[in-house]
Amino acid sequence: MKQLLTLSLLLVATTLFAQEDANTPEKKFAFEGSVDAYYRTNLTAPNDENQIVPETSFADTGGFSLGMGNIIASYEKGRVGAVADLVFGPRGEAASATVLNQLFAFYNISENTKLTLGKFNTFLGYEVIAPAGNFNYSTSYLFSNGPFSHTGLKADFTLSEDFSLMLGVFNQTDVTEFNPDGSYAVGAQLGYDGQYLNVLYDAAGLGFEVDYTGGFDISEDFFVGINAAYADNDGEGFYGVDLYPQYGLSDTFTIGLRGEYFQTQSELVDDDPSVIGLTLTGSLVIDEDLIVKPEFRFDSSSDDAFIDTDLMATKTLGSFVLAAIYKF
Repeated sequence: MKQLLTLSLLLVATTLFAQEDANTPEKKFAFEGSVDAYYRTNLTAPNDENQIVPETSFADTGGFSLGMGNIIASYEKGRVGAVADLVFGPRGEAASATVLNQLFAFYNISENTKLTLGKFNTFLGYEVIAPAGNFNYSTSYLFSNGPFSHTGLKADFTLSEDFSLMLGVFNQTDVTEFNPDGSYAVGAQLGYDGQYLNVLYDAAGLGFEVDYTGGFDISEDFFVGINAAYADNDGEGFYGVDLYPQYGLSDTFTIGLRGEYFQTQSELVDDDPSVIGLTLTGSLVIDEDLIVKPEFRFDSSSDDAFIDTDLMATKTLGSFVLAAIYKF
């Protein structure tokens, strides 16, 4: 009788422990990132101390140069989690005042509602800081003139299978660790089936910006991305549009063009300068993780923004970049 009681107690205890293990949230840890480097040369301008580059972010050093190292660690347990995204190198330093590209915690209140608190990359625009997330290696004027990151609180809502909504309140744009005057920016994003309408109002920083980002699959091999934006800050700002047609020639090689029209606007200038940028990029995937990108870029400005090989002012600049990106 005593042995039967002991066996019964062991069976009950085993069942309780099994139920406790089944109800314990699964811990998920992920580690990923990328590294990149490049070679750049002007084709129509000097490559010495007189070297000139487009007025966009990154990939602006002649010769062989480092891009950035990007290390992303994420942890999730049940409905909560956190992400630490660290960047090193010239590209990372230019995009972030610290090595912390992103650092945030999140809470999935329900299947359709998520809260995020911390620093995260901007929701505006087609391009991102890490080159592994872009098709073109150099960046556009729209990306370079818009925000890079926000520090604050945002709420993401899944409204239906196709519709999504994000609402957020942030420090001044690109202000991370300290809000100097207590002013805040607000932002919103409405998404529908891969198309996004974004709005940011930052009275003490960038002012008002509205942005559309999206794209369409024309065929199985042909995709066209779109980005258009308008920004105004008390009469100072910009507007423009980018088209990103990309065609897959094989499973490992894709060719794409970024065609951009960008114009600044200012009440202090009678004739606002504009620029047309054409960037032709090839993307060769080697063993899934290594991507090699040869890129030809041509910038044409409405004024004499560049110089030629004779050091004479000119409206155009041609350049070439060969980049290598390794993802892990």
